[in-house]
Amino acid sequence: MKRNIFVLALIPYTLYLIPAFTFAQVQKKNITVEDIWKNYAFFGAQFSPPESMKDGVHFTQLQYNDDFGSVVKYDYKTYKESGTIVSGKDLDPDGKKSGLQIQGYMFSPDETKMLIWNGTEQIYRHSTREGYYIYDLKTKKVWPLSGDGKQSYARFSPDGSKVAFVRDNNIFIKDLSTSKGENQVTMDGKVNSIINGATDWVYEEEFTMDIGYQWSPDGKRLAYYRFDESRVKEFSLTEYNDALYPTQYKYKYPKAGEDNSIVDIYVYDLAARKASKVDLGNNPDSYVPRILWTADANTLSVQKLNRLQNELDLYLVKFDDKGNSTSNVIMTEKSDTYIEINDHLVFLDNKKQFVWSSEKSGFWHFYLYDMGGKTVNQIDTGRYDIVDLKGIDDKAGLLYYTSAESSPMEKDLFSIKLDGSGKKKLSSAKGTTDASFSTGMKYYIEFHSDANTPSVVSLHTADGKMLQVLSDNAKLKEKMTGYNLGKKEFFKFKTPEGIELNGWMIKPPDFDPNKKYPVFMTVYGGPGVNTVNDAFDGANYFWHQLIAEKGYIVVSVDNRGTGYRGSQFKHCTYRQLGKLETMDQIGSAKYLGGLPYVDKNRIGIQGWSFGGYMSSLCITKGADVFKMAIAVAPVTNWRYYDSIYTERYMGLPQENPSGYDDNSPVNFVKELKGKFLMIHGLADDNVHFQNSSEMVLALIKANKQFDSFYYPDKNHGIYGGNTRNHLYNMMTNYILANL
Repeated sequence: MKRNIFVLALIPYTLYLIPAFTFAQVQKKNITVEDIWKNYAFFGAQFSPPESMKDGVHFTQLQYNDDFGSVVKYDYKTYKESGTIVSGKDLDPDGKKSGLQIQGYMFSPDETKMLIWNGTEQIYRHSTREGYYIYDLKTKKVWPLSGDGKQSYARFSPDGSKVAFVRDNNIFIKDLSTSKGENQVTMDGKVNSIINGATDWVYEEEFTMDIGYQWSPDGKRLAYYRFDESRVKEFSLTEYNDALYPTQYKYKYPKAGEDNSIVDIYVYDLAARKASKVDLGNNPDSYVPRILWTADANTLSVQKLNRLQNELDLYLVKFDDKGNSTSNVIMTEKSDTYIEINDHLVFLDNKKQFVWSSEKSGFWHFYLYDMGGKTVNQIDTGRYDIVDLKGIDDKAGLLYYTSAESSPMEKDLFSIKLDGSGKKKLSSAKGTTDASFSTGMKYYIEFHSDANTPSVVSLHTADGKMLQVLSDNAKLKEKMTGYNLGKKEFFKFKTPEGIELNGWMIKPPDFDPNKKYPVFMTVYGGPGVNTVNDAFDGANYFWHQLIAEKGYIVVSVDNRGTGYRGSQFKHCTYRQLGKLETMDQIGSAKYLGGLPYVDKNRIGIQGWSFGGYMSSLCITKGADVFKMAIAVAPVTNWRYYDSIYTERYMGLPQENPSGYDDNSPVNFVKELKGKFLMIHGLADDNVHFQNSSEMVLALIKANKQFDSFYYPDKNHGIYGGNTRNHLYNMMTNYILANL
């Protein structure tokens, strides 16, 4: 495709001197899948997350100018390098002067020592194991934390004299001040049976937590989780790995309505070398999604959630000098639907108050409570949802947070006093803003982008004043000008039911309103998750531009159940996941089909995970509307998915069988008319391949033709090597051939 580029460098009064111009035709390039997923041509500038130092005016970053990596110190105010703290090439843990690659690091609280790790092995989405080393900044000596195998979740004690870690499902404590061996805190850890100090698969996936212990503020106690998953049924994954005989990987995976792990909280007294169980009542079939020490070293907070996840108790567990404890529920929150877990609980340094967030007003907001669980005041108010807590300045009494106050598509940064006064918007540019604050909340690094502009990283003082731009992605922005890119535009419309929905649209670069175009819809649609965001979408942005370049209008719509429009909009899908969401996507397709430049007979849809579930429902329930669908790693029956997520939004299958069955794609295959491609990773530990295999069986039974492809040894993300390049080429070709 060609566009005329007019570059006039002459001032107006000289134009008459030039009899004619010859304008060059500048050929703009089209995007290829290889550009995105093989050559990584559109990957922007990488900004390593800053690690604030305890003085609050310096931070460190891990940089790779060689194979070993270095930890470099910077000044927040000037963003100038102030020295290299340690270089991996200079480390000599084995006496062979071979250096040590730094994959990650952590300072002790007094910043006299560091934990350095490498050899990381991914376990599940968040969990890893690695080899840890202790580095003494004064002596420059480095040595292994332990010689008995890789460890997980190593953390310094508050005084930096000890390190706790997990190995083989047990907790160990290493005293750095002596040459003595490790103190093994727990003894009963066993694979697929008992876990100490870490979490089971479903807690990691659905409560986004993997480390299962915490030091008390004075370092005298260690609170930890103990999971008894012996009753949980095992699931097996086949691993091929180019071996002559495949192997089976087995792990505990609780499905909806099945047995969960029995979870207990213990507190280990280091002086007495004794652990005691915390009293949390008599109901073992519940969840403990968070523990957190308060500012008082003798008081631990514990959150306990019932199995249906609609009643949450906040316990305070107090310890006396003899190690005895008393547990009291100071606050209970209830919901007619469900309560979601977050990390917004903060105990203030005054030991008298804490901050909590809740949807109880109909929108997600912050609240200030006293230590007895009584509301002091609501901190922020309005018909909008907060997004995240970024930090609290105790001394100034200020809370920093992001919210969707401007619109569900935008995110801004605010500060507000804990009494609810003095609210100030700190971000200025339209789009999506996030921030990372320094210790002491004096500075923050801002990350901003909009729907058509890659991220800009900038340094600010806490009052919002920008000190300098750190990364503007200028190279990527310049590269984008050489391609045929359409503008991602936002729109609103009402469904046949009168529900107003938000969407975005990318039209072909040579769009002609007098022509009719096919539409390619992309969907996620799951609870609280939006795809219609005024934020740059990375690789997906360029793939969608590629599809638009091929002559398609690309669209995404946030259906009911998605986020930042209040609890009523989000929670209305409770106990019937898929019903209203599918109605909204079908309604969206019908709205698009009514536009004068859309060919209503050529509308397709694609999604991944929950989005794959949605696209599977749309091509079956919406068979008369959608011509084609692609489902990647789809849930096809809610009975196959995990307990925490599924029961949160659906209740128990024993109590809500129709909710499970009435909106599971396996039960609607007879309706299929269009082209359907199903893709799955065979090593998917999250949405098991069982979902696709059962869908295949149902389609065969119904005598329905379909297409499928499966990736051996690939998990829910389906990546690694040439995998993504292969996957996106396949999806692109399927769209071109069938839509």
